[in-house]
Amino acid sequence: MMTHAIRIERQGGPEVLQWQQVELGAPGPGEVLVRHGAVGVNFIDIYHRSGLYPLQLPSGLGLEGAGTVEAVGAGVTRFRVGDRVAYCSGPVGAYAEARVVPEKVLVALPDAIAFETAASMMLKGLTAQFLLRRTRPLAAGDVALFHAAAGGVGLIAGQWARALGVKLIGTAGSDEKCRLALEHGYAHCINYRTEDLVARVRELTDGRGVAVVYDSVGRDTWERSLSCLQPFGLMVSFGNSSGPVPPVTLGDLAARGSLYVTRPTLMTHVADPQALAQMAAELFAMVQGGRVVPRIGQRFALRDAAAAQAALESRATTGSIVLQP
Repeated sequence: MMTHAIRIERQGGPEVLQWQQVELGAPGPGEVLVRHGAVGVNFIDIYHRSGLYPLQLPSGLGLEGAGTVEAVGAGVTRFRVGDRVAYCSGPVGAYAEARVVPEKVLVALPDAIAFETAASMMLKGLTAQFLLRRTRPLAAGDVALFHAAAGGVGLIAGQWARALGVKLIGTAGSDEKCRLALEHGYAHCINYRTEDLVARVRELTDGRGVAVVYDSVGRDTWERSLSCLQPFGLMVSFGNSSGPVPPVTLGDLAARGSLYVTRPTLMTHVADPQALAQMAAELFAMVQGGRVVPRIGQRFALRDAAAAQAALESRATTGSIVLQP
């Protein structure tokens, strides 16, 4: 069976993405053939394309999708033909009309959640879940800082934090993005282009600083992020959209107030299928209960994935980007 997919033969800019016809084999033992209803676009796709996270080439791209089961391989027990499913972890290759994936990465998708919604929130929503609920479980009254508040993860995190009673301070690069963040649960939002980030955080926290900083920006925000933390605060680096973070020394952490630093990944958290199922169930409950409403900011045809990635890299986007097969 033939299908269409985005492939890369070398690493570089968006121009390396190629729309190709590829052979789609039958699912093997423990595998499932999924026909995509929608595909998600994430910064990790750009890291894979650019070479920041190396791939064995040639390769597909993409980690997030939702669709319908068309065939199952031997030994598959959790899914049948016709089931609605979603996923957000490897192997890469979600930028495709259809693909074969391991059963263990799939979760059953409730009928009430559209494929497009699932593809916009699986990776981002489960990232928000492990940040707020697993990395350091937040409770009502906690104060934290979240960079890129108007992005896909940021808008979900803001709503989730509000539901938990957490005071989340966001950052964004324009007044318009700050307004969007405030509409999605943030107690405050700092325009980092016009305001002194560290001074404003100190002002908002009566000089104490925040208990946790969630930073997916990386190089451009690293030093300021550390300066926003209170003693014994936790620096959570979960991405590097501006480039890799500079080296950090233990002495620097000590001098800044006995700080903690962690670099968690979603892939580690969802490697255990039972943990994945529990995390997804919590995300789906938040969405179905109306406490988290994923925002799709942009839609592109699957074959136009290069344009979608260029838009994401420009930092001109808000919310999630989805590809339509």
